[in-house]
Amino acid sequence: MTAKAKPADPSDALDPKKALVPSVVKVNEVRVTRGFWPKIRRTAARIPFADQALAAWYSARDPETPLAAKGMIFAGLAYFVMPIDAIPDIFAGIGYTDDAAVIAALLATLGANIKRRHRDQAEEALERLKTK
Repeated sequence: MTAKAKPADPSDALDPKKALVPSVVKVNEVRVTRGFWPKIRRTAARIPFADQALAAWYSARDPETPLAAKGMIFAGLAYFVMPIDAIPDIFAGIGYTDDAAVIAALLATLGANIKRRHRDQAEEALERLKTK
């Protein structure tokens, strides 16, 4: 007779020590840290969600943002940064729709962690990017 698997405790998703695998969070953080600014510089003028991606970036970099939220934000931004995704970015008109959907889902889920100061930083950064 085999032992039954213990059902997952829903509160585990809220516990930063259990919710995310630290090595995966670190990989995403490194990937985003290296790739976010080059990609946002190239695309800010073409994508309507640049301000939202920037606000998420600033939230993920804020020491006051909870660890579990940071991990999820880095995961969403890693999808944006990766050159290969569900709809390749090279397709004009539709290439960024999947990225926009991921950012929208991220904001819907974790929007409370993106504070006014993050949105202000995003607006300032977007203005700087547009004037270059």
